[in-house]
Amino acid sequence: REAAAEGHAVTSTEILSIDYVPERLLILGGGIIGLEMAQYFAAAGSNVVVVEMLDHIGGNIDPELSQVLKREMERKGIEFILGARAKAVRGRSVELETAEGSRSVDFDLMLVSTGRKPKINGMGFEIIGLDISGGRINTNEYMETNVEGVYAAGDVNGRSMLAHTAYREAEVAVSNILGRKETMNYGAIPSVIYTNPEVAWVGDTEESLSKQGRDYELVRLPMTISGRYAVEGGTPRGVIKCLKDTKTNTLLGVHAVGNGASEFIFGAAMAMESNITVDRLAKTVFPHPTIGEILRECFIRGS
Repeated sequence: REAAAEGHAVTSTEILSIDYVPERLLILGGGIIGLEMAQYFAAAGSNVVVVEMLDHIGGNIDPELSQVLKREMERKGIEFILGARAKAVRGRSVELETAEGSRSVDFDLMLVSTGRKPKINGMGFEIIGLDISGGRINTNEYMETNVEGVYAAGDVNGRSMLAHTAYREAEVAVSNILGRKETMNYGAIPSVIYTNPEVAWVGDTEESLSKQGRDYELVRLPMTISGRYAVEGGTPRGVIKCLKDTKTNTLLGVHAVGNGASEFIFGAAMAMESNITVDRLAKTVFPHPTIGEILRECFIRGS
């Protein structure tokens, strides 16, 4: 709080308004926003250090993709301190607790990017009896709350705090308000980390499927199998992973790291939303040459 009051610490809201490039930028939090800001300011000339309490970056993304992204960002001069917690901030220095012991990191500006919470307190929701347990407005698959006729869409329900998720939640809510039954499918919501290289994904990872005890098949390909990707200078470490249900032959998840991933991930999301089989997807003709052809290569090998 003192650092924020003195102007040494900002959130992802305030940092977009600064009119200078800090020489030393310390970022607390190696999630999506923290990584995107790290990439941007490193390119602008800042010496960037990212502190993350987990042993990997990117939150719940595929572990292999997380490692690829970390190596690529380190090549650009970004330093990562993983498995660390901030204990105290004194002036323009933060004291960290790591597995190796305590250490201090100096900074000119600190970005606090450790996540956001729905803003629901002080709104009077309890007056009408809304269920706000867990720090969010709880909704069902129709976007309806526990109070009949009251719906909630967007960050306030805390389900998937992304702009494109909010758009779809609003559509589902309005449809149900008008009497046209629709449900929200969070399993087909794509996510992107807008770094260089990009990371894009939709659905389950190998790790989450294993925890669920679900049977799946994996197709893993290097992104360089796409001629256009290779010609346009995509990182040779880029990879795409497609997971399919062995029983239904439908997609369970698609995960990719490499430039252009954000532009084709919608195709995987569309297939998952529509429950199209991998055999049918393999017959879809993709334009050539495109980076998106990598999806068809996965489908062919998985069919």
